Amino acid sequence: MLARVQGWSWYKKTLMALSVLGFLGSNFMFLTPYGTELRMSLAEMVIMTQHRWYAWFLVGGAERDRMVEALWERITSMGEEPQNFNLVQVAPRKQRTKDELIHVEDIAGKNYRGKMMWVYDPHSIRMVVTSKQGWGERITEMVKRTGAVAGVNAGGFDDPDGLGNGFAPIGLIMSDSQVLYQDADGKQPIVGFTREGKLVVGNYKLEELRELGVKEAASFYPRVILDGKPLITSGEGGTGIQPRTAVGQKADGTVIFIVIDGRQPGWSIGATEREVQDLFLAQGVVNAGFLDGGASSELVVGGELLTKPSSRYGERRLPSAFLVFDEPDKIVVTSLGRG
Repeated sequence: MLARVQGWSWYKKTLMALSVLGFLGSNFMFLTPYGTELRMSLAEMVIMTQHRWYAWFLVGGAERDRMVEALWERITSMGEEPQNFNLVQVAPRKQRTKDELIHVEDIAGKNYRGKMMWVYDPHSIRMVVTSKQGWGERITEMVKRTGAVAGVNAGGFDDPDGLGNGFAPIGLIMSDSQVLYQDADGKQPIVGFTREGKLVVGNYKLEELRELGVKEAASFYPRVILDGKPLITSGEGGTGIQPRTAVGQKADGTVIFIVIDGRQPGWSIGATEREVQDLFLAQGVVNAGFLDGGASSELVVGGELLTKPSSRYGERRLPSAFLVFDEPDKIVVTSLGRG
């Protein structure tokens, strides 16, 4: 038998090697506890992307659908309980230089690298949208165009064909109390700021946001800290290891943005929801939630991209971003594609 194999062409040898590896890999993935755990973790990661149907190859169609349904039930439940806005006291706005307004530090964990940005005046944060008709806009371009101090990606968007043009937002977008985009009635997962500078994270109807005085907002999920209490108390969050963008607020009004690089072996794989939650808790954050992640995650300061997005396009075009301004009242934002 050995002599016969040695006489095979390189092509037949390659096919045999691949067949053996496939057989061994299948047995490991489907017949061992470790393989099963790995398959489930990979499926969780895929489900959080815009290509969640690929999870079928890992767990089958029925299990994939069950996982998606369970994920949305969990996300919805985490955003339902009302916030106690009295826990946050924001000082009146005062003029700050750009250097006084923000502070950025490197962060790192077992599988990730990223940045943490403190914004000391929440009134300085504005929702800005793309100015390009029919296309999203890179955050570096938004920052340079508007004269912003810094910026991170904000709400989710639909990119079914993977073209990366960034012009199909999902949910609700508000800037300066004006609705710039809304694709559905009823409750939606919201991340935003009131006129008083208080972070709002959870499920809200538009009428409720108006009653709360919400001024800047986008749609994403989940909320992970409510009134100082972590909402992920067991497991890692159920969405695998991903690039992440998230925002939290301390009791004194300070806002913290976290941006985690991912999907880049040798540099940064990504973080779980719980890892990001715990980073916030260590900083004394009382309310926190996630913004869009994955290939959209990025932090820009002074027009310079400080993180390493995982998108194959490099820096991705996006419909919305939270930007920081030293003179926020001078910024006028109109509808998508016009300013």
